[in-house]
Amino acid sequence: MNTKKRILIVDDEPDFASLVQRNLEKEGFDVDVAYDGVEGIQKVKDNPPDAIVLDVMMPEKDGYAVCKELKNDEKYADIPILMLTAVASHVTSTRYSHHDGMSMEAEDYLPKPASSEEITDSIKSLLGL
Repeated sequence: MNTKKRILIVDDEPDFASLVQRNLEKEGFDVDVAYDGVEGIQKVKDNPPDAIVLDVMMPEKDGYAVCKELKNDEKYADIPILMLTAVASHVTSTRYSHHDGMSMEAEDYLPKPASSEEITDSIKSLLGL
């Protein structure tokens, strides 16, 4: 890559975020991390990334709310978002569902546990690399 692409990981699980961060950095990306949706939105506004890896279930503001807020703001609507969730598609007794994720305007969606390779491949694809 000629210019390093910046990726923002928004996930409330520090161990998972750190693993994804290390793997993306190995692939040559600059990576920043936010540990909840409110912090994620602020980091996007402070320094918009080239792509976002966004967890669904988080405190303060969940991934669906973050995605909706960013996609409804023309300044950030073009930032590709990869949504990650541990919510199984068959779970119906939760306010989170696979359908909600797919109906959002996120560019890609992976269920957790997604492998680092799957996440990296998705980010590269979203950025046309």
